[in-house]
Amino acid sequence: MRRFGCVVLHAFFLVILAVEAPAQTPYPSKPIKIIVPYAPGGLTDVVARLYSDQLRQSFGRGVFVENKPGASGIIAIEEMARARPDGYTLMIGNISTNALTPVLLAKKMKIDYERDVQIITPLADVPVFFLATTTKFAADDFSPKTFADFIAYAKAHPGKVSYGSAGFGSYQQINTEILAKRAGIALVHIPFKGGGADIIRDLANGDIHVSWFNITNPVGMMKAGRVRALAIASDQRLPQHADVPTLSEVGFPGMRASQWVAAFAPSGVPPEIIETLHKAFLKAMTVPEMQEAFARGGMVVPRQSSLQDPKAWLRDEMASWKHDVEDVGIVVEE
Repeated sequence: MRRFGCVVLHAFFLVILAVEAPAQTPYPSKPIKIIVPYAPGGLTDVVARLYSDQLRQSFGRGVFVENKPGASGIIAIEEMARARPDGYTLMIGNISTNALTPVLLAKKMKIDYERDVQIITPLADVPVFFLATTTKFAADDFSPKTFADFIAYAKAHPGKVSYGSAGFGSYQQINTEILAKRAGIALVHIPFKGGGADIIRDLANGDIHVSWFNITNPVGMMKAGRVRALAIASDQRLPQHADVPTLSEVGFPGMRASQWVAAFAPSGVPPEIIETLHKAFLKAMTVPEMQEAFARGGMVVPRQSSLQDPKAWLRDEMASWKHDVEDVGIVVEE
């Protein structure tokens, strides 16, 4: 009986080990979902798809992008944060959704952003044009050739000039309100649920007057003469757009120098999986095809860093935006 009992006990432990074996499977062992808080075609979506291609090759597993636009990124953030913390649901967001939304719309979120979300790494920095439509409005003669022309027109037509943004609390909305406050002008906000693709379409069609826009998509519209860059949010003029002055040059120093895009995960994802993802994203940045795609789009690959650096950087970024918003007295309501 003793020998039989030992055999049974040994078999029992073999069963336990067999049950636990899948937990030891190296990550990743199945497809990874990347949630994007915008419709397809915009900057964040483009960056997400570039990196998903590289992760797919690096991991040898499926990596697919799922677009979840709306509510200033809250829909996407909450779905990601509530996902099983196993590294198979990530989010690629940007300066609007993952720095401004948690600061300005925290009361609208059903999660605690700082507790439930963690950053993996920044993925891209992007200079931003301040664009104006060149399409004549039926009811006015809006046709600024320079940034000074725009300011003068807005002052002469208070409350008549409209600007587009990706929604309340977005980079475009907050940056425009900061600009308006400093310039002493009043502008009309037109939010777009679909993000960049819808904004540039309506700007080119003359349905809105101005907007901030990253330099990756509007070049074709600029060459076609449908929109005009009046200034660029950048530390210095870009060689490929040498005729476009910086905001400092047109009299508004201290405005944001660029947009950024970064990767995020639920806070409960184990450190070893976050480390694996962090290394994979950094490796993707070094691939020649990625660097060429970034150069074509005017994007800049961020400085490679340790896991701790992005966490400190995001805290500082959010604190800086909170200060700027409070400084000019912006109140966001939706």
